Amino acid sequence: MNYTHSITVPLSWEDAVQGTREALAAQGFGILTEIDVRSTFTTKLGADAGDAVGDYVILGACNPTLASKALAAEPSLGALLPCNVIVRRSADAQVTTIEAIDPLTMLDLSDSSAVRDVAQDADARLRYALTNLAGQGTTPVPGS
Repeated sequence: MNYTHSITVPLSWEDAVQGTREALAAQGFGILTEIDVRSTFTTKLGADAGDAVGDYVILGACNPTLASKALAAEPSLGALLPCNVIVRRSADAQVTTIEAIDPLTMLDLSDSSAVRDVAQDADARLRYALTNLAGQGTTPVPGS
């Protein structure tokens, strides 16, 4: 099952994280949470575990307008928010991988037309963010 949208970019770790933040912001997403998985693993499991996962951050991205619509339609959808975006790179990699949750997976859990509309909008925005980050386009989602 494919539940993410993924790109690989020839950017340094720092540039990929910063670029991801900017691409998400351009589509109306703010970062609510940030989890440094490498640091957490190193602290809780030891340096070998941190080194094994490599550079790995989970950004909890939220578009307040879309989140408000989703929660109004189905308050329990808060369990699926925010939209997680990961930026990861192993120690010997020449590229950085960026993955965003596919919001359309929410449609497997709800048959609400309002949820469908929000999921489709969020999906389009996340895809635009990744496309722009990959340097394949610069067009923002209309109305953003």
